Amino acid sequence: MRLHSLESRVVTLFIGLLLTLQLAAYFAIGNAIDRNARTAVEENLKINEKFLQRLLDQNAQKLIQGAIVLAKEYAFREAIGTHDTETIVSTLSNHGSRIGSDLTMLVGLDRKITAYSNTSKTNKTSNDGNNSANPELSKSLQQSVATLIQQAEKSGSAASTAIVDGKPYQMVVVPIEAPVTISWVVMAIPIGKALVSDMHELSRMQISLLTSEKQGNWVANVSSLSDGDASKLAQQLPTADKQINYLPALQIDDDQYSARILKLAQNDEFNTIAVLQLSISQAVAPYKELQRNILILTVLGVVVASIISAITARRITGPVRQLAETARALGAGDYTATINVKQKDEIGDLARTFMTMRDGIAQREKEISRLAYWDTLTNLPNRALFTDMLEEAIASARSHEKSCYVLMMDLDRFKHVNDVMGHRFGDILLNQVAIRLSAELGAGGTKPARLGGDEFAILLPASSKENALDLANRILRSLEKPISIEDQTVDLGAGIGIAGFPEHAGDAQSLLSRVEVAMYAAKQGNSGAVIYSPDIDKSSQQSLSLLSELRAALEQQAFRLYVQPKVGLDDDQVIAVEALVRWIHPERGFIFPDQFIPFAEQTGFIRQLTHWVMNEAARVCHAWNQQGIHLKISVNISTRDLLDQDLPGKFAQILQNHDVKAASFCLEITESAIMDDPVRAFQTLDKLHAMGLELSIDDFGTGYSSLAYLKRLPVHELKIDKSFVLKMEKDIDDTKIVKSTIDLGHNMGLRVVAEGVENIEVMNLLKELGCDQAQGYYISRPMPSADMPAWLSKWQEQHQQHQQHRQDEQNQLSSP
Repeated sequence: MRLHSLESRVVTLFIGLLLTLQLAAYFAIGNAIDRNARTAVEENLKINEKFLQRLLDQNAQKLIQGAIVLAKEYAFREAIGTHDTETIVSTLSNHGSRIGSDLTMLVGLDRKITAYSNTSKTNKTSNDGNNSANPELSKSLQQSVATLIQQAEKSGSAASTAIVDGKPYQMVVVPIEAPVTISWVVMAIPIGKALVSDMHELSRMQISLLTSEKQGNWVANVSSLSDGDASKLAQQLPTADKQINYLPALQIDDDQYSARILKLAQNDEFNTIAVLQLSISQAVAPYKELQRNILILTVLGVVVASIISAITARRITGPVRQLAETARALGAGDYTATINVKQKDEIGDLARTFMTMRDGIAQREKEISRLAYWDTLTNLPNRALFTDMLEEAIASARSHEKSCYVLMMDLDRFKHVNDVMGHRFGDILLNQVAIRLSAELGAGGTKPARLGGDEFAILLPASSKENALDLANRILRSLEKPISIEDQTVDLGAGIGIAGFPEHAGDAQSLLSRVEVAMYAAKQGNSGAVIYSPDIDKSSQQSLSLLSELRAALEQQAFRLYVQPKVGLDDDQVIAVEALVRWIHPERGFIFPDQFIPFAEQTGFIRQLTHWVMNEAARVCHAWNQQGIHLKISVNISTRDLLDQDLPGKFAQILQNHDVKAASFCLEITESAIMDDPVRAFQTLDKLHAMGLELSIDDFGTGYSSLAYLKRLPVHELKIDKSFVLKMEKDIDDTKIVKSTIDLGHNMGLRVVAEGVENIEVMNLLKELGCDQAQGYYISRPMPSADMPAWLSKWQEQHQQHQQHRQDEQNQLSSP
């Protein structure tokens, strides 16, 4: 199994859970065993402590009974009465030996020892009762005897534990009565090896008797432990002054014990204790076997769980792995892969859902492929599929050293038909053209392809130039027949370009590019069918070069804004200017607009150029306003500009950026620009008019617009084309046209501007005809916008001088 696979994670999870539970149980049981064992040991120690106390009590009672027997013996009392020391000592010794008493003493009423017998030593006697005569009897013993007699005087007899020569003894005292108390009998037996052995045998616990001097270390007297362990025990015990009776943990070698401390005796010199120990290790030993069994079961459980979890994980991951392999196959485009999952659980549901998804993806992929490679309108191959087909044909022609040809066709006047009749009609027309092309190719032949719009292409594999030209002519002849659609008859023409491999290009993209060049050459020259030649491509390359230079000029600020003044004919005051663009080429120098404006309109670059002119005009307008010069600026708008629905927004942004008013500008539009797409043109013009921009019809009289269209346009001005103005003083027909246009404009509420004024005669004639404004070389040639303030100042000065001169002449004529 892979380390990071789902199967390994499932197995790891199962084993991890099992181990966690088993180890938790193992340690919980271990803690419970240890806790219970310690509790049990503590309880057993309490019981054994009571048992020791009872055993000591029994020994004391036995000793008391023996002392009572001795005290009641007649011969012994008689010897006491006669002070027969030898008999007294002998009786003490014999009786003490019989009952196991080490010390047997006779104590007088003065609480002084008069005679004693020590079975572990030579018998001694004392006739005079002087304690100094008995050096073996320690002071502590005599004190213990005196204390014990004091207790016996109250209760008749007494028993206690005393320390003699640093060792613990059980001691009893019984009165000798005849019939009153005449003496006391004291008997003492050591608490030693016999007691420790009995306790150890009966309870299996360890017992140790230890003695210490005041504030001193403990010394083991008797112990069921070995001498070494007894010494270690003595070292761990607290000092005698500490009142501790239970030690939960004592470590002696490898064994751990709990212990209870029983205080046996204490005097001015010594302390004696009994330490009862039970081994915790021995207490938990039976349960350790249970823990080992649990551990063994845990190991076996892990092994079994590993096997079971691996099988379970494989049942889960097997289908998942199969689904992953199927997904990889789907990613590679193979939609035939089967999924053999027969489970009826969630995995089975997932597999069945996956199969449904696979079928859905396959169906959508098929549809996407159709959309990607087939034209949905005509059901013909599209440009992508045609390109693939062309690449295959070129590869085949190259391998067989043959040629293949491509025909590319673009319909004439289709845009006009589409605009006039509507897009639905245009779609039907394209379908009819596709049917005619397919019919011309014949059954089993290569299908035509629709490249987009009204462009079609035909691939002729393993063909010749003659065959391609012949097919092109047949297609053109077939298109000469009118097409009838919904009771409408449409006449169509086409331009067809022809190019072939290997004559004209060595790859598909180059061949398509060159056949397209030939097609546009055919359309521009109305030549029908044109075979590609390098001469045709040169003009295309020049056009491409010019477009690159225009873009570079815009980036490098090579364009300049020029202006030409407009003068009011009623007072000769300058009231407006027309913004014009000039190009300063780094190599060719000054380039006039007619050398690049038509090309810019054809390629669509005119939109960027119009934006530049409007932005520059707004900048100049703002600068003039700062100088107190307020002139309306006219900016020319092309056909492509009018079709740009975003043009109003772009102009609004420019006006805002330069803080100028819309009323300071007039947009000049040609009639042809409006007529190319009247609907969209009207929409754009309405928005511009709503912004406050004035609109002017430029070159009026040269287009084909109707008065109905002009009436609907939101315009403010008509601008008469200069072709009618230049020689109107010599041509009566031009004068009539100009007069009619002026009257028409005034009747429609528009001002009229005449451009192309180049002499004073035309200027005066326009004034007579009632024209509002004039523009032309007579007034001023176009000039850089920066020169306008100086020119305007000079013009105003000349105008004032002229006015003064006229006033002087009138004054002279009116004087007598």
